[in-house]
Amino acid sequence: MLHKTSDNVEPTQQTFLGITNAVAHSVPKPYVMFGLAGGLPYLASAGTTVYLARQAGVAAQGLVSNIDPGVAITILDQALNVQVTYGAVLLSFLGALHWGFEFAGYGGNKYYPRLLLGAAPVVFGWSTLALEPTYALIAQWVGFTGMWWADLRATGAGWTPKWYSQYRFYLSILVGTCIIGSLAATSYWGPVGGHGMISHDLNMIRAERKQHQPEREGKIPGDVEAVPAPEDADAYVMVKKKDSGKPEGEEQH
Repeated sequence: MLHKTSDNVEPTQQTFLGITNAVAHSVPKPYVMFGLAGGLPYLASAGTTVYLARQAGVAAQGLVSNIDPGVAITILDQALNVQVTYGAVLLSFLGALHWGFEFAGYGGNKYYPRLLLGAAPVVFGWSTLALEPTYALIAQWVGFTGMWWADLRATGAGWTPKWYSQYRFYLSILVGTCIIGSLAATSYWGPVGGHGMISHDLNMIRAERKQHQPEREGKIPGDVEAVPAPEDADAYVMVKKKDSGKPEGEEQH
């Protein structure tokens, strides 16, 4: 039994919910399901970035964190790189769809204009991989927004199904929200992984820790003594240089 799929979006009231409902019913269900599934890696990487940025920021302030700050910054950098890499793949995929429309002759063959439209996101997405992750995410946000605008024009020109631009609009919102969430988290909480400043961030954290706790290793010249530790310390006693009763720096004769 054959099922006929219509490219047209059924007439509806010009409201956000009305258009959304019309698009949802006009797009074949497998396209919707796979489109949403394609956004899951973005959601996962963005959620990981937000969590790790907060943990690293909390630790940098000398507060209790659920994860070591060095580990948090390292994994944060990796999560950002995963998100950037997947974003470049998605941009390439969006361009490849136009090559598919061209090969299928949808709306008539357009040749160079449509082939160039399909190749541009590939080159742009690939070039963002040379940037630092946060700058790459900004560039990719521009790329996804520009690609949606191009898809809108292509749909209006009959190069794609009637529902395609609206379908792309909602998926672009999903991706754009994830990108903005990642950028907001790394900017607000920090320290920011992927800025080429990870070593600097780790040194800041170590210096902050050093201010809040005494040295645990090393040699103390002269006589030493054990004294009760302050109430806010994490030990019962502290080992320190024995007080000779003389002002510091006074020479013995």
